[in-house]
Amino acid sequence: MNISFDLDNTLIPYSDQFKTEKRNWFAKYIGIEKIRKGTPNLMHRLQNEGHHIHIYTTSYRTKFKIRMTFWFYGIKIKKIVNQIENNKKLKQLGISSSKYPKAFNFDVHIDDSEGVKIESEKFNFEVIIIYTNDNHWYKTIENKIQFLITNKE
Repeated sequence: MNISFDLDNTLIPYSDQFKTEKRNWFAKYIGIEKIRKGTPNLMHRLQNEGHHIHIYTTSYRTKFKIRMTFWFYGIKIKKIVNQIENNKKLKQLGISSSKYPKAFNFDVHIDDSEGVKIESEKFNFEVIIIYTNDNHWYKTIENKIQFLITNKE
């Protein structure tokens, strides 16, 4: 399964909404961003189960910067879609939405935005919404992915 994750307020906090993984001084110095605590473990488990991990963000961060952040935490990202690529593709398809995971062959997208949930209903794509105060967010994701796999068969 191709699983995409949003960045801002889903995996990367705006401030201190959720606990984050540790970074050393060098990582801070070179601009490695904090990521949500448990992200490396979750992504490694998903990859070990045969899933492909992608980043789908409406951020203008460069793909290099995003890849370096996840590399620091030991996470290999298969594909990164940032706002520049997203705008181009959705314009080509004539889709008026902030995100449309199907355009990039993502089977399920993980986000924090209720707006993306509304778009998923309108444009018929799978989304898992997680909240900043969900301390068991990774279990929410694992359970819903298992549900999608079971109902797909």
